[in-house]
Amino acid sequence: MCGPGAVWGPGAVCGAEPIGTGAGASSEPMSHPDTPAFWNLVDFIGEEMDFEADFYNDAYLDRRINARIRRVDVDEYGQYRRLLERDPEEREALLDSLSINVTGFFRNPDAWEALVPVLADLTAERRRVRVWSAPCADGREPYSLAMLALDSPAVDEESLDILGTDINDDILEAARRGVYETSKTTDIESELGPLSSYRPYVQRDGDTFEVRDTVRDMVSFEQHDLIRGDPIRNFDLVICRNLLIYIDTEYKVPIFRTIRGSLRESGFLMIGMTETLPAACRDEFEPITKHYRIYRSV
Repeated sequence: MCGPGAVWGPGAVCGAEPIGTGAGASSEPMSHPDTPAFWNLVDFIGEEMDFEADFYNDAYLDRRINARIRRVDVDEYGQYRRLLERDPEEREALLDSLSINVTGFFRNPDAWEALVPVLADLTAERRRVRVWSAPCADGREPYSLAMLALDSPAVDEESLDILGTDINDDILEAARRGVYETSKTTDIESELGPLSSYRPYVQRDGDTFEVRDTVRDMVSFEQHDLIRGDPIRNFDLVICRNLLIYIDTEYKVPIFRTIRGSLRESGFLMIGMTETLPAACRDEFEPITKHYRIYRSV
């Protein structure tokens, strides 16, 4: 989740991560990541592939790296590093795997329902309401917000400007296209179930679902690094869901400093339901709906 101001990748993250299934793949990691071979591989990824591995927790890195190792059917970290040295296509595939870009429409529907009163109050009070989805991954989170506004009579959707950001250019291009496929692991129609009807907002052709222009026109996308980038000013609401569970503790505070600096006075923040505010930032936000992790800046 996660995911638009994002670290390499990030976005709105949803559910379990995909596991590679190369020939002869095992369901268990090759070894504990705390080995010289693992850290040599991580150093190579950071130095030669320009990936900020230090931002992420070790378990996340090991799961994603092992997924690629299984998929290409090699046996150990050193062998995989040698493959990366000579195979630019595998380097790209690994970077894509490390990007936090697993997402879905309306993850935790009750949490989205809890957001409706916030949007209703904001659009009633202000002529323009700016919302930032960070990270947005393939766009399903900011498009969910747009459809939620269109589908909720209490919300004035014409007042909303929605920005989705991510650091990954390729996934931003996918987000701009707004075309999604149902597959063995993704049921798009089921994801859109919280809407009274998805048909005014999404055009379906078999297993392909394309966001209609009425939704697409409410959302813009741009590249931004949530950890190292500057705040983006004057937002009324920032949604940053299911990114923090992948980030090492020391890097969570810079993320919240960027978010806090991007909010207007008394602006709102929504994080994932399994996430918590860093202790150093808790005095800067008051809970509005604590169960659904909606806060207001103070």
